[in-house]
Amino acid sequence: MTQTIPKNISAIALSRWLESEAEIPVLVDVREEEELSIASFPLEVIHLPLSQSSSWIEKIPEKLSKNQPIVVLCHSGIRSFNFATWLLNQAWGYEVWNLEGGIESWSINVDSRVPRY
Repeated sequence: MTQTIPKNISAIALSRWLESEAEIPVLVDVREEEELSIASFPLEVIHLPLSQSSSWIEKIPEKLSKNQPIVVLCHSGIRSFNFATWLLNQAWGYEVWNLEGGIESWSINVDSRVPRY
């Protein structure tokens, strides 16, 4: 069965996943440059700001591997959910997760050193 909506993952569950021996997901951050300067995710991400999608949208198959799960994040989990849903609807065969609550939840539940905004 083809996935049509992203799976949700909590910040705590993502933190455990990233610390586990399991295959590490690709992290995609769809926030704007200004948001990253305020509160960057503490691990390596592929930055795809939604406002600049015209410059990267056609390169998605080159930027993202079908061989790794993808976790999309934003500030609160809404933009990332929408982008993740769009990504799945392109039928490129990705396994896509949405970080519930976004970087805000990460800051509250996992790493308080990440500034809240």
